[in-house]
Amino acid sequence: MMKSRSANKRTGYSEQGFTLIELMVVLVIIGILAGLVVPRFMDKPEEARRTKAAIQIQSIEQALKLYKLDNGKYPTTEQGLRALVEPPATGNLAKKWRTGGYLEKGTVPKDPWDNDFVYISPGLHGDYDLSSHGADGQAGGEGFDADINSWELK
Repeated sequence: MMKSRSANKRTGYSEQGFTLIELMVVLVIIGILAGLVVPRFMDKPEEARRTKAAIQIQSIEQALKLYKLDNGKYPTTEQGLRALVEPPATGNLAKKWRTGGYLEKGTVPKDPWDNDFVYISPGLHGDYDLSSHGADGQAGGEGFDADINSWELK
């Protein structure tokens, strides 16, 4: 049984949709909100990469400490971080190198920008220096291009 037009009026249902003006107002509001919110999230991926690099450096530092506990010394610059995943073949050989290595997955990770970490031992700031050159992959820089250094992390 079909409802008559008068039945619709009594129940309060309307068969009309949104007007063009109402749609335009909603689109303008969405545009304003997007203009305010989107810029705040534009830099978040780069901040996340910098945080990930700092965490990776701290993880590698823990592996270096374990290496030193087992072998009495940190790997040399020549041996590099590779000594954490395979026994060094040059320089001071690791006498008690741990089977399976010191890093998970058996590989030296790349920084979040797919560059190698820079490792120097002995370092200028301690027993070793460990760095990521940031987004530009070059030493120095400012902002997102600034280096992330082990001796500056807390």
